[in-house]
Amino acid sequence: MTQLQSNNNVVTQSLQDPALTGDLQPEIEARNFNFYYNYGHFKALNNINLTVPRHKISAFIGSSGCGKSTFLRAVNRMHDRTPGASSEGQLLFEGQDINAITDITNLRKRIGMIFQQPAPFPLSIFDNVAYGMRLEAQNIPKSEIADRVEHALHAAALWKEVHDKLDQSGLALSGGQQQRLCIARAIAVEPAVLLMDEPCAALDPIATLKIEDLIRELSQNYTILIVTHNMEQASRVSDFTAFFTIDENRAGTLAEYGLTKQIFTKPRDRRTEDYITGRFG
Repeated sequence: MTQLQSNNNVVTQSLQDPALTGDLQPEIEARNFNFYYNYGHFKALNNINLTVPRHKISAFIGSSGCGKSTFLRAVNRMHDRTPGASSEGQLLFEGQDINAITDITNLRKRIGMIFQQPAPFPLSIFDNVAYGMRLEAQNIPKSEIADRVEHALHAAALWKEVHDKLDQSGLALSGGQQQRLCIARAIAVEPAVLLMDEPCAALDPIATLKIEDLIRELSQNYTILIVTHNMEQASRVSDFTAFFTIDENRAGTLAEYGLTKQIFTKPRDRRTEDYITGRFG
């Protein structure tokens, strides 16, 4: 077992590769985490124990319905408005219990979300990126907003393509450009974590490669959790991979989590090997 240092406490978790050392800092931690729908009648996640290292990319793989997206959405409290949803155990962000946080707006500023379908607002490119900053505070100088919009578009590898049409609608961009615009909007408010739920599923191969290159670049400054059904994508872009599966009670469970190279070349769990080699899933 590998140990990571967190708030002066040692957290033991399921990364077992000896190459992992104590200099990895945890960003997101799940401790005996369970999640339920339908007022406790359906258990979607069963006893998840997982530590996501800071400024690394963790890919979540597994068949449909095994709880990958449920876990991702629990990280920034997207289930709060789902009737009958509840959880047990701990889900921590920078050592703080996510479910005990009262300022949800600030939580979602610190933990951004990118969805499967690009979702730009029906606003100009500039206003799409500036939207979160204007919600955050009304007294940010216009010059600072403009600078941060440009910085975010540069960081999202979109500036060269849109710098001369910032007043045009974000909806006029291609699908891949719209997804990068959504990423720019997320990082403009300076989050710590980016959650990506199949961000390339609706994109063509060329746009997908651009997003993958962007994800690698962004990991220098952000912790990234990505749900993907594309095994090649998971192996290309991620540092760590978590394989989720369904237990005998139809609840999502974590079968294995480790360095991506280890997961794809020497998985420790037979179920992981069966999935990544296409024997089931």
